Amino acid sequence: MATLPNPLPKLAADPSGRTLGLELPPGKLIDATREGAWHEPLLWHADAPATPGAWSALEPARRTSGLLPLLVDVGGAQGGLEDWELRPDEVSYPGDHDAEEVLAEFWEEYAADELGADEDYPGKEAVVAVFGEPNTYDETIAPYGPEWPGLAPATTPTTAPGAPDAPTATDPDTRAADIADSLSADGSWLKDPRLALVPARRSADIPAAIGWSGPVNYEGDVARLCAVLRSWEDRFGIRVVALTFDQLVLSVAAPPTTMAEAEAVAAEHFAFCPDNITQGNHEALRAYAAHEILDQQVWSFWWD
Repeated sequence: MATLPNPLPKLAADPSGRTLGLELPPGKLIDATREGAWHEPLLWHADAPATPGAWSALEPARRTSGLLPLLVDVGGAQGGLEDWELRPDEVSYPGDHDAEEVLAEFWEEYAADELGADEDYPGKEAVVAVFGEPNTYDETIAPYGPEWPGLAPATTPTTAPGAPDAPTATDPDTRAADIADSLSADGSWLKDPRLALVPARRSADIPAAIGWSGPVNYEGDVARLCAVLRSWEDRFGIRVVALTFDQLVLSVAAPPTTMAEAEAVAAEHFAFCPDNITQGNHEALRAYAAHEILDQQVWSFWWD
């Protein structure tokens, strides 16, 4: 994968990061992968739990060293990043993939698998008796069909009234810092978030930069998903804010504001991560669009 020079090795000799223009708290470098130690650190993360304001305090890292902030949750059942089975050796370069081609392939492969799956099968009556009658494939993806519907149009961030020269609530980096603060506060659903720094060209590339394996049961090369994240950066102002072992959390600066826009984005989410809908709280695309996308400043994804 084409990468920028990695400044993280400098932190081995200078843990404070002063040579990079930083003032880092105590932390550690992570080079552990599924196949053993990587030839250079993949990321740094703080020893202490993240607190509100910590994300913004590391903003200079983006400007001075090309290190991008991230929250990593080390409190899950899988433990710390040493046990996340990172796979940097299996990752290509996000820029080598086309977002629409990736999504169209996922959508049409899922359709091919599901068409006919609604028919009777041995044991169906027992399954229905326990779990109820599931939605049919057509009901799940309505108003769309098995043919890929295409990319959703971009949405445009609005400027905060009365402050034309100041960062607005819809500036992508400002929105990311706000979401990071909420995820670092007491009561967050993240169990033990730690602030991290990742060498990456852009926020969308962070999962590929560390070889994150969260979606491995769905897509083995996470760079293909990062190509979609790049497109969402451009169209909706997303930033990668947090990773757990199998969850991806994005901030959204310009979310859809109409149901038509939300349904179009929901089709992309379905192609990107079907488990969000088929195994989530809203088992149909329309309901998912209304509750998880329309005017929502956070998008999260989980792969079984």
